[in-house]
Amino acid sequence: MDIISKALSKERKVRMNPKLFAHTLFQQAKSMTQHIVLPEGVEPRVLQAAAEIVRRGLCEVTLLGDEEKIKTATKQLRLDISRCKIVEPATSPHLDRYAEDLYQKRKHKGMTLDEARDQLMNDVNSFGTAMVAAGDADGMVSGAIHTTANTVRPALQIIKTHPDTKLVSSVFFMCLPDKVLVYGDCAINTDPTAEELAVIAVTSADTAMAFGIEPRVAMLSYATGDSNTGPIVQKVADAAAIAKQKRPDLMIEGPIQYDAAVNPETAKTKFKGRPSEVAGKATVLIFPDLNTGNNTYKAVQQSTGAIAMGPLLQGLRKPVNDLSRGCTVNDIVTTVTLTAIQAQALKTKGGQNSVPEAAAGA
Repeated sequence: MDIISKALSKERKVRMNPKLFAHTLFQQAKSMTQHIVLPEGVEPRVLQAAAEIVRRGLCEVTLLGDEEKIKTATKQLRLDISRCKIVEPATSPHLDRYAEDLYQKRKHKGMTLDEARDQLMNDVNSFGTAMVAAGDADGMVSGAIHTTANTVRPALQIIKTHPDTKLVSSVFFMCLPDKVLVYGDCAINTDPTAEELAVIAVTSADTAMAFGIEPRVAMLSYATGDSNTGPIVQKVADAAAIAKQKRPDLMIEGPIQYDAAVNPETAKTKFKGRPSEVAGKATVLIFPDLNTGNNTYKAVQQSTGAIAMGPLLQGLRKPVNDLSRGCTVNDIVTTVTLTAIQAQALKTKGGQNSVPEAAAGA
């Protein structure tokens, strides 16, 4: 009986699944409230999402735009955004401070103070990014009615990349029926070098940890180990070696094929008894280029019905995330929640954050 009692009393590791992952996200966001700015304040989907976010206590929200237009829209939609802040960039008391900061960061490119001021007054994404850079908001989410370039460019100009990475990349959280995998990079870097691929791998592993997923990093190729040769295989092999050197604490395998990375039986066959902490149980999958990554995530999404959360940008000093122009209200709520958790993680030592107990054994 003692043996049974001890066995039952031991803490069990809980396998991450989509339902647990979603629950974990929302609980984590509530645990340390962050302030997220939404520049597209007059867009109906954004307003509906903002009302839902503050109602659920996921984070504090600031909406940018004409106050009268925002209030008229919310009245028509019958929404309660009384707990959201509304800021009009052109009349903000912080405009001059933000303009001076932008001018100092861009004067080497020929920007004048007047040009900086005009950009902030007329471009809500620039103003929202300036808020984040100044510490007046913890993160920004945009893209419902703006292009990716319009969302990301101000972030690169004003917030800039984290000194430890110096590269912006992205991940998707792929919510499959029985597990959640992290895919990177599927949205930003077209053909990363071996060094860049190593940075993407390490950054993606840190992102996974911040969201309660134990990172087992598979650096993908059309070969497993030395089963084939070629420029791409060599690039992935070099990237894996660099990543291991950068972060010996991480579990990294590569080059490895997708099936050997996620299927334990295939891994046994292809690794022929060679021990691996990643093969057959990878949680973070790094693609060799954008063509492979983008098509793979879409193929998995369309073929299996998996939910793809993202893209989540990583590598910036502070979080800024881009929405699809076809996004739903739920997509916006989820992306804001992810951004809030990123902000939490960046405020903690080492860029990692504690996660709810249930997710720790993912």
